[in-house]
Amino acid sequence: MIRTELDAAGIDDPALRAAYRDCRKIAAANGRTYFLATRLLAPDQRPAVHALYAFARVADDILDEFNPNLDAQARAERLQVLSDRFFAGGEQRDEPVLAAVDDTVARYRIPTELFADFLDSMRMDLAVTSYPDRAALNRYMRGSAEVIGLQVLPVLGTIVDPAEAAPYAEALGRAFQLTNFLRDVDEDLLRDRIYLPADELAAHGVDRELMLWCHMHRHTDARVREALAEQHKITREIYRFAADGIALLEPRSRPCVTTALTLYSEILDRIEDSGFAVFSHRATVGKARRLQVAGGALFQSWRIRRALPEGRKPGAA
Repeated sequence: MIRTELDAAGIDDPALRAAYRDCRKIAAANGRTYFLATRLLAPDQRPAVHALYAFARVADDILDEFNPNLDAQARAERLQVLSDRFFAGGEQRDEPVLAAVDDTVARYRIPTELFADFLDSMRMDLAVTSYPDRAALNRYMRGSAEVIGLQVLPVLGTIVDPAEAAPYAEALGRAFQLTNFLRDVDEDLLRDRIYLPADELAAHGVDRELMLWCHMHRHTDARVREALAEQHKITREIYRFAADGIALLEPRSRPCVTTALTLYSEILDRIEDSGFAVFSHRATVGKARRLQVAGGALFQSWRIRRALPEGRKPGAA
């Protein structure tokens, strides 16, 4: 299958093919919903999306990998090395993930400032453990989530000026990350992080101490439940806005994005159904449901590609 994808994308160089294969393995091993959704893309689109995911994953692992021998300074240095090697361009082709993402950036003319914004937000994670208000959190999510949507947008393609579709791509990245923040409240507390606006929590009488109490007792206090319900409502509204942008994408890309949006937004349903019991278990969408959604979308994706003329060549604007 990977050979078919690489052939379709016009990736002929043996070393580069191996680099893209490594990125595919990273995506398959670390992002179940994400990887399932990419199977709905046309074969020529998949290697680029895998490369973009792998780059983000490598940066994220520098921050969150459990290693008692790595303090914040050591992690910052590793992140800087990653940044330096990425912006060095062709000089880093011995690093498979960097080689693949460098090729993807060139093929699809993805602005490199999107990667600079992403790495800036990753650096924030080394020092910032909470956010006083929505504006501060949004500044973080600009680099950690919104730019991911913008990086992928040229690969997906649009039927309108990309600038018209950009706000929806940004919103979908933001909705995905806010979903992660709600699902992973307990896990993030273990890293001394809270990715919810402090002033909005305080409006319900919630602070770090109360959330730590919930963690210790594996129980969601009523005040925390109300605060999380408010965050849930905000995130749901962002999904509704983002969904309107799917019609602006190339038809062959719509089943993939629809599937990702559907499955990720259903994590919100699972959180709500549990009574916001995020301190006692991690909300997930079951395998049967994932396959059900993806199965219908797979047929739709196949039918769309059959009906269309030969797809946009990789690297086309």
